[in-house]
Amino acid sequence: MNNLLIVILILLSTLGSAQDGKHILYLNGHAHLGTGKAIEKSAIAVQDGKFTLVANALLIKIDSSKYDSIVYLKGQHIYPGFIAPNSTVGLTEIDAVRASRDFMEVGNFKPHVRSLIAYNTDSEITPTVRFNGILLGQITPRGGIVAGTSSIVAYDGDNWEEAVVKKDDGVHVNWPRMYKRSWSSRSNNQKDEKYAEKVETLKTFFREAKSYHELKNADEKDLRFESMKAVFEGEKTVFVNADYIKEIIEIVHFKKELKIEKLVIVGGYDAWMIPEMLKDNNISIMLRRLHSLPAREEDDVDLPYKLPKLLDEAGIPFCLENSGDMEAMGTRNLPFYAGTAVAYGLDYEKAVASITLNTARILGIDNRLGSIEKGKEATFIISKGDALDMRTNLVEHAFVQGQAIDLSNRQLDLYKKYMDKYDLEMR
Repeated sequence: MNNLLIVILILLSTLGSAQDGKHILYLNGHAHLGTGKAIEKSAIAVQDGKFTLVANALLIKIDSSKYDSIVYLKGQHIYPGFIAPNSTVGLTEIDAVRASRDFMEVGNFKPHVRSLIAYNTDSEITPTVRFNGILLGQITPRGGIVAGTSSIVAYDGDNWEEAVVKKDDGVHVNWPRMYKRSWSSRSNNQKDEKYAEKVETLKTFFREAKSYHELKNADEKDLRFESMKAVFEGEKTVFVNADYIKEIIEIVHFKKELKIEKLVIVGGYDAWMIPEMLKDNNISIMLRRLHSLPAREEDDVDLPYKLPKLLDEAGIPFCLENSGDMEAMGTRNLPFYAGTAVAYGLDYEKAVASITLNTARILGIDNRLGSIEKGKEATFIISKGDALDMRTNLVEHAFVQGQAIDLSNRQLDLYKKYMDKYDLEMR
């Protein structure tokens, strides 16, 4: 009996390996490549977790003998897996329950705090995010002046070791606000008298971290400064949260003074006003949540929706993010922010890029992910309709490194339950 079990296990292992190595062709889908281009009738092949062919099906001769199976898509839409930067998905479950929030540690300067080891792959929120095509995220800490170090994960896997895509990609900084904002007014007209002092405190920390790095072999190890070494070696990005023009200008000078190679501004509400300064200093923008009210009373009511178009016209590299109230559960709306940007003038394929390849470039993973290109990892989705439109978005299949992932979730189960109960037709 034991020998028989061993034989069965060997056979199953062999079949599993053969399945993984299959060469599959997805034919006639409307492919949005993430590069700013699209193919209306596409031929996309996947083998061993990577794209082996990305072409216009009308312009090539297809040798069916090369493929183990051919999937005819009949006009469905194909996208690279959407990427959620600056996210707390997997770090919080119920915002009102303190015990389920694991994105903030005590202290003001904590670059050594790593969000990755707190990432919960069994979150009930993650499946609802995947269902809208978001397959990757930058898991980001919050709170304090230097909040901690983020990592990039795929929203799949049984533990954080399996989910990780890029460890410790960046340090997150909350730049002091120059002006205070009251709940009773949307105007920022009361200057913080301690602003200069707060900025100097932040700069002092970075100067000390840089001096520690230049020592090379310090007699006593400082965990905070050890985690900052990669910043000054150009291996870690500094993500700075700021929205307003005067603060952004100071951040540019901060980057130059400290000789920080990689710096990204998170928020960037006023970034479109100083395009040349940002481009000259190689600074990209993670643009604040589009579905928001204007920051100032005098702003156009639809300015937040226009920001992607304004940044694109100015030539500033940007991607979309979703931080703010109830952000983890709201991450599922990321593709709809891109759809709103289209409604307010941004080219459709550029909108796709703003949640795929642009994000991958800013996070430093564009050599592997973010677009449908030959040789890249086959992390992609297939939607019945336009995935940027909440009326037609219906992700039917999703793949991480060529492996199909489960798209079921609690909300979908309840939806099916009550549609069946009342004998209604599901869309």
